[in-house]
Amino acid sequence: MIKIENFPQYLFEQYNSFRKEVPSMNKSHRFIDNLIYFLFPFKIDKKCSLPLIDLNLAQLQLDFKDLLNPLESVLVEPVNELNSKFFSCVPAIYESLIKDAQLFVDFDPAARSRESVILYYPGFYAISVYRLSHELYQLNIPYLPRMISEYAHSKTGIDIHPGAVIGDHFFIDHGTGIVVGETTIIGNNVKIYQGVTLGAASVDKSMKGKKRHPTLEDNVIVYSGSTILGGDTIIGHDTVVGGNVWLTKSVPPFSVVYHESKVVIRDSKEFDNPINFVI
Repeated sequence: MIKIENFPQYLFEQYNSFRKEVPSMNKSHRFIDNLIYFLFPFKIDKKCSLPLIDLNLAQLQLDFKDLLNPLESVLVEPVNELNSKFFSCVPAIYESLIKDAQLFVDFDPAARSRESVILYYPGFYAISVYRLSHELYQLNIPYLPRMISEYAHSKTGIDIHPGAVIGDHFFIDHGTGIVVGETTIIGNNVKIYQGVTLGAASVDKSMKGKKRHPTLEDNVIVYSGSTILGGDTIIGHDTVVGGNVWLTKSVPPFSVVYHESKVVIRDSKEFDNPINFVI
């Protein structure tokens, strides 16, 4: 047992045993939010001008380099080159997010406009962070993609691994409790609801680098509470998966998958068992 008076020395020794080549957590969170504000400036300020956009872009590039500098010794490419590659992808990411926002408007009767979706829909925020962190993941930048994706997870309850591959026109409704694993592949025009898990059939370190999570083809809808597991599991295009379904095998295109349950309605006066529980 370490005595409290010796604990500072022990902590200092432990600190020196950890790697220091890590980006700042606070700076990474601030960077991703500022990047989203750059793409959609009306989220924080109605005033916008071309010189201000240019200035904000330059500042974001400086901030990104600052995030990467502690990682310089472990990066596969120079900081300046990674900076250039990442920001060259931002216009395409923006176009993809506009398509996502439009799908929210087209599909969700509660969505009044693209602006409302961008301003306060947690699903759209999670998708935005995913699309940006996925690009960082593709550039083989360590730590930063997961730091950013876990930040979105903490804010929305939606856990999308930056390694997942997700097509255009992606829709998340409500969203809380959604899990999308690292090797998940999702096609275009896919809609998923709260509590959906796209996970691995088993957790084993030997599976590292292998396809562990399912594939959802184009135009698939997965309703709330459903769990789809396994790297060999393919949900064929234009399939609807109902709520609370457990799937570990593939489903052909144009399927309807649902869990049958029995709902009984009785007169409470004739029901003998207690129905007011105290836990």
